[in-house]
Amino acid sequence: MRLPRTDRGRLLFVLALTTAVTVFTATVPLLRDWFDLRVYHGAVDTWVHHGGHLYDYRVPGTTYGFTYPPFAAVSMLPMALLGLHTAIAVGLLLNLAATAFVLHTLYVLTGRRLRRYGLFGLAVGLCLLALLEPVRDTFSFGQVNLLLLALVLADARLIAHGRSRWAGVGIGLAAAVKLTPAIFIVLLLLARRPRAAATATGVATAATVFAALAAPEASRFYWTDAVWDTSRIGRLAYVSNQSLQGVLARLADPAEPSRGIWALLALAVLGVWMWRARRALAGGDVLGAFALTGLAACLVSPITWVHHLVWLLPSLVILAEAGLRRRRAQLLWLAAALYALLCSSVVWLWFDDASGIGGFVGSNAYVWITLGLLLGLPVGQRRAAERRPWRRRASATAPAPNTAAPTSVPAVASPPPGPSESSAAVSAAEGPAGGTAAGPGPDRAPAAGPAVARDTGRGRSDPTGSTRPVTPKPQSSKERASSYTANLPPS
Repeated sequence: MRLPRTDRGRLLFVLALTTAVTVFTATVPLLRDWFDLRVYHGAVDTWVHHGGHLYDYRVPGTTYGFTYPPFAAVSMLPMALLGLHTAIAVGLLLNLAATAFVLHTLYVLTGRRLRRYGLFGLAVGLCLLALLEPVRDTFSFGQVNLLLLALVLADARLIAHGRSRWAGVGIGLAAAVKLTPAIFIVLLLLARRPRAAATATGVATAATVFAALAAPEASRFYWTDAVWDTSRIGRLAYVSNQSLQGVLARLADPAEPSRGIWALLALAVLGVWMWRARRALAGGDVLGAFALTGLAACLVSPITWVHHLVWLLPSLVILAEAGLRRRRAQLLWLAAALYALLCSSVVWLWFDDASGIGGFVGSNAYVWITLGLLLGLPVGQRRAAERRPWRRRASATAPAPNTAAPTSVPAVASPPPGPSESSAAVSAAEGPAGGTAAGPGPDRAPAAGPAVARDTGRGRSDPTGSTRPVTPKPQSSKERASSYTANLPPS
């Protein structure tokens, strides 16, 4: 299908696509009624206004309560000042802003191939993301996954553009809200970015200490009890758990899965991740390294609900961009197929029974997608010439000329020139067009006669007397040193 090329056609296309997405979202029977946001709001409200314990709260009629670290609750304290419906509206706006930032960051880090579509491409991307089940569930549950992804990608953007002063702050905040993003600190160490890793660790530690001071009882309970109790989060065999642990739990159901087998599988996945991430880093592929880390985090986490799979977004964008850049239809078809599967909610077909070969394959479909991307995602090459490398390189700027005083040459006495000699000297200085004579260029042969020392940056020997060129504004060595280097910066 050919995309419209006129502004009017693009506007109509975006309006039609937005309408279709809105109708689908409003009618599809998979809305989650902002369940997780009601957990956040109820827990914080009970904690602040009714003197209850943060981790004792349960949504009425369910066994589900607050499961995040105490800093997450502290950062959600403004919810206590809002009603539930207002909190839902604010949550929707925050998720919209995070989605726009994530999509724009992915466009920036993938180079010109996607950026050339401008605002039209951004609008179409937002509509396509709205259909993706992990994104759809994040909005419908009122979850924080997109906000965490935005924080992590903000660090990727800083590092890719060479602005590493604040790199690590986003990862540290994300790790303080949820434990899974802490794996990105290991990625910073693999990339030999000790300052960014120290910043992320310091921010996460400071946030945790601050929460411990603000809520000592809740912090003590979480770090000594709740963090080790996965049953508080949900049932491991539940079909929404698309992690390695979820696969083993569905195989062993109703028995408990083997933790030893899970540990071996997790170590194998981490080994593959480290190998591929190092290759991506060696090629200067910042986004590729972050995408692989998100995939590994989803696989090794004990519980990865479907809405946690927003961490797959960078991988899908990389796959589509690689197909466009390499002009390989197979990659584009693969990206489209994976996108369709992640929109289809196919795993819920095995909600009641995941037994047999069909159940093993179908109920774990998102796990297989994540694992396949970890093994085969095309990374390790910069996708645009203007992308800056992951590691800093020595500046390519040419050394400035030395402005030290030129070596003095003793004057040689010579008789004053005659009229004819003076006219010839002036004519040679002015050149054929009456301007200042230029030095020999690439297509100009050097003038015959005595050799004159050129400006080499290590000192000059200026002509004296009547042979000095007459110029109205002679250029200084300082002005020559301010020229651009051979590698021009991106516009």
